Amino acid sequence: MFCYQCQETMQNKGCNLKQGVCGKKENTADLQDLLIHTLKGISVLAKVANENDILTEKEDAFLLQSLFSTITNANFDENWFIKRVTEAINLRETLKEKLSNKKIGIDQSLLNLDCISWKADEEEYLNKAKSVGFLSINDETRRSLIATIIYGLKGMAAYADHALVLGYKDDEILRFMHKALASTIDDKLTNEDLISLIMKVGEYGVKTMSLLDKANTEKYGQMEISKVKIGVRKNPGILISGHDLKDLEMLLEQSKGEGIDIYTHSEMLPAHYYPAFKKYSHFAGNYGSAWWKQKEEFEKFNGPILLTTNCLVPPSESYKNRLFTTGIVGFEGVKHIETDEKGYKDFSQIIGLAKKCLPPTELENGEIIGGFSHNIIEKLSDKIVDAIKNGKIKKFVVMAGCDGRMPSRKYYEDFAKALPKDTVILTAGCAKYRYNKLNLGEIDGIPRVLDAGQCNNSYSLAVTAFKLKEIFNLADVNDLPVVFNIAWYEQKAVLVLLSLLYLGFKNIHVGPTLPGFLSKEVADFIIKNFGLSTISTVEEDIKLLIG
Repeated sequence: MFCYQCQETMQNKGCNLKQGVCGKKENTADLQDLLIHTLKGISVLAKVANENDILTEKEDAFLLQSLFSTITNANFDENWFIKRVTEAINLRETLKEKLSNKKIGIDQSLLNLDCISWKADEEEYLNKAKSVGFLSINDETRRSLIATIIYGLKGMAAYADHALVLGYKDDEILRFMHKALASTIDDKLTNEDLISLIMKVGEYGVKTMSLLDKANTEKYGQMEISKVKIGVRKNPGILISGHDLKDLEMLLEQSKGEGIDIYTHSEMLPAHYYPAFKKYSHFAGNYGSAWWKQKEEFEKFNGPILLTTNCLVPPSESYKNRLFTTGIVGFEGVKHIETDEKGYKDFSQIIGLAKKCLPPTELENGEIIGGFSHNIIEKLSDKIVDAIKNGKIKKFVVMAGCDGRMPSRKYYEDFAKALPKDTVILTAGCAKYRYNKLNLGEIDGIPRVLDAGQCNNSYSLAVTAFKLKEIFNLADVNDLPVVFNIAWYEQKAVLVLLSLLYLGFKNIHVGPTLPGFLSKEVADFIIKNFGLSTISTVEEDIKLLIG
């Protein structure tokens, strides 16, 4: 195997042994490479189909779900990927036939491409997979550029799939995704062309996060400032983790009046900020913290756990029989809840198990506050502007992104504690668990940690910045009293970073390390043109970013 898509990749160079740092085994990693290779072939054909006004709705949905399934900590099930590769081959051949029937000519050089022409029996998949990963691209700089594109597309697929589940899609985004993935095998493209494509990924990342913001708010209402309980009740419970709000909605509906409580975990915390979920009296609160602590927290929860998207850690035997996956999440030996043709999921098995379990063991108590999306910040704008003009708020520090298990990530807690009391943290994603339970106080009634929601709600933070730029009549968003100190872990964070670069934000601090998939040449280009840098010590970074 060779995988360097996440922040924790081995020695920041790449996992290349029998198992990745995330727990993903060699065969699974290789099969994911083979799936992406075959998706490239589908995208080449879909691009031709789109240019000739042929709908590719089935291919679109397959692309989103398949790319999403290869994100770090999403699916560890080797057999799932074997089936998925077989489906990809069949879908590719059907699309070929569809184009032929429409008498759409395809250049023979395209048909000869390996990603379009290869076929094999399932027992031969693993041998084939070893020849199609990133190391098959010999030039390190080109490999780095293509990796950046593909990892950005993975993040885009995740957000677009969340929106699609809620019935929202943008054909322009889907057309771009096919075109971009097809471009990664175009030898005619120069490195400069690939850099331009990376910026296009950022542009469409903004469009995708905007689409998901629209889907979530039109379905569940605009976020509200909300206090979320972090203690436990006396009833048995179900813990739901991940990002999929529709799964939560179905679980809450099906569990009404059953004598059990529903708790959120990790990235599902922001569900408490949407008004649609507040009508459920058994929606009890949030349990635990970021994804990487789930082994300890899932064990103590006592009841069943539902994983709806990525951020699964290979489970311990102590709770594996209480763990359920759904959607694109999978792990061998863990029960999976399927979706029917109408998008419905039957959670009765989970609800039945919950009734037989003990209530959760309390980890902590109290409340945390959140729900500061761009619509809320806009309502508070007069108050914020006054605080800035009066010198009570000197800087906003964007500390969005992902958390992770590396000890070096304690930096973000220490950094938050060390910030002057005239600074406000803007956050989104599970990075907030490093500081959202600290007592950092308020400034004129404005909490010093403003949580906008899930990682996709980083879009809210960008909207907020541009709103402030407008209010202060500034020519450049970088003239705002806003600095970035972002933690990253996986491919959705890659997309968020590319989106911020596309929007013109510069001098972004990223950590704990720069991505391992950035070659020296590519990293130097981004540093020179965008001022990207990585963390140092808390003291040095406070001096650099705050002054």
